[in-house]
Amino acid sequence: MKCGKKQTGFSLIELLIVVAIILIIAAIAIPNLLKAKITANEASAVGSLRTLNSACINYFTTYTTGFPLALVRLGPGTPATATAADLIDKLLSSGTKAGYRLVYVSGAPKVGKIGTYTINANPLTPKVTGTRYFYTDQTGVIRYSTGGAATIGSPPI
Repeated sequence: MKCGKKQTGFSLIELLIVVAIILIIAAIAIPNLLKAKITANEASAVGSLRTLNSACINYFTTYTTGFPLALVRLGPGTPATATAADLIDKLLSSGTKAGYRLVYVSGAPKVGKIGTYTINANPLTPKVTGTRYFYTDQTGVIRYSTGGAATIGSPPI
């Protein structure tokens, strides 16, 4: 017996072909998205180091202690003081931002003032949140390394 209605829709083979095409496109796109995320994290780390260099110079010229003793001293404070200078936001002063850990080390005080500092920006998960390591100091030059923590001997960006 013939039914008066014609059946419409997709066959199982057609649906499987569409799913396979979507999976192939995803396999191509996902690595590019991960590379874009790494690039964005690295750009954020460099921007953070520039911000920190500016904040350190501002701190040095504002307070009588030289450069700050710790990164948190550049963070929020009302009113701004040498222990909470309100020069950077809370996220940056926490030492972790956009897949990078920021390690601030102040130099030893000489004649009551701290005249040097170093800051390293290291990926939280190497090759996942970033592939390059960054370094800066009171000179303001930002340097990078791909094999491990960057140092004063690393090439500048």
